Amino acid sequence: MLRPVNTDTEMRIEYHTIHGYRRAYRIAGSGPALLLIHGIGDNSSTWNEVIPLLAQHYTVIAPDLLGHGRSDKPRADYSVAAFANGMRDLLVVLGHAKVTVVGHSLGGGVAMQFCYQFPRFVDRLVLVASGGVTRDVNPALRLMSLPAVSQALSLLRLPGVVPGLKLAAKAIAGSPNPPGLPAAWTPKHYLRDHDDLVRVIADLADPHAHAAFLRTLRAVVDWRGQSVTMLDRCYLTERLPVLLVWGDEDNVIPHGHAEIAHAAIPHSELVTFPASGHFPFHDDPERFCRVVIDFLSRHEPIVFDPVNWRQMMSEGPHLDKFVGDDQTVEAVLEAFEDERSAT
Repeated sequence: MLRPVNTDTEMRIEYHTIHGYRRAYRIAGSGPALLLIHGIGDNSSTWNEVIPLLAQHYTVIAPDLLGHGRSDKPRADYSVAAFANGMRDLLVVLGHAKVTVVGHSLGGGVAMQFCYQFPRFVDRLVLVASGGVTRDVNPALRLMSLPAVSQALSLLRLPGVVPGLKLAAKAIAGSPNPPGLPAAWTPKHYLRDHDDLVRVIADLADPHAHAAFLRTLRAVVDWRGQSVTMLDRCYLTERLPVLLVWGDEDNVIPHGHAEIAHAAIPHSELVTFPASGHFPFHDDPERFCRVVIDFLSRHEPIVFDPVNWRQMMSEGPHLDKFVGDDQTVEAVLEAFEDERSAT
C-alpha cells in the first residue's frame, strides 16, 4: 500500500544557478532517481499529489523548466533540445548519473529528446499524455501560436479577467450538452480539464511567464499543429523500457496519439485511464503511482551499449516492425510521411 510521506518535511523546493540562471526544483525521498518533467506553461507543483507517494521508493526530482514556475525566465532558447540540455545539467549538478524519466505533455517530448541526446543517463522512460507524436494538437494551442492571438493573452493582466475566466469555464463545464450536438463538438468537451487549463493560463498574467510561454509554444507548435515530433527516433528505444499513460478523454493530446506511439514502439506498455483527460495523474494519483511503480519494479534499468546504439542509428527505423491493427499501423505510416513533409 502507498503511504504518503509528510510533504511539509520531506518535499523541499531547492534552487541551483546553472549557466547564470536560477533553476527551481522539488525534491523528495531517497533511492534511484526519478525525474518528473511538466508540460508547457505548467510547473513542478503539478506533481504535488504524486511526489509523496513516489518518494517512498525513489529520489523524486521535479524541476521547473526554464521560463516556468520559480525558475528564471530569460530571453533564451526554449526549444525541446535546450530543455533536455537543462535536465542533463541539473542532474550533473545534483550528482545523478542515471535516472528514470517521466514526462507529461511537452515534458514527454523533452523526455524523449533527453533519451536521444543523453542515452547514458537513462534507465527507463514513462510518457504521460505526451506531445511530439504527430502534428495533431488542440486547436487552441495552434491559435495561440499566431501573433495576433498570442498578444491577446496580455489581457490576462487586467483586473477581474482571470477570475472571470475561472467562473466561465466552471459554468460551461457544468452545463448540459446542447441537444443533438455530438459530445466531441461541444465547448464542454474542450473544457474537460478546465481547472488545470485555467490554472496554467492564469500564470501567464505575469509578463515574463507570458513571453517565455510564447517562445516555448512557437518552438513546438505552429498554425498547422506540432512542428516537433519524435516518431523518426522511436526506434532508438528498442532496448529501453517504455510506459505510456493516457486518459481516454484527453482533448489536448488525443488518445489516438497513445495508440500511434504504442504501435511505433512495439515493446512499450500502454495504460489507459478511463474517463480521464490530459492530467491522468490528477484524476487518480494513487493509481498513477501504482502503475508507475509496478512498471519500474518489473523492468531493470537499461545498460547503455554504445555498439548497439551505433548499430541502431546505422540501420535506422524498421517500418515493418510496427504493431497494431491495420488502421493504427496506417496512421503511424501517415504520421511518418507527414513528419517528412516540407509543408
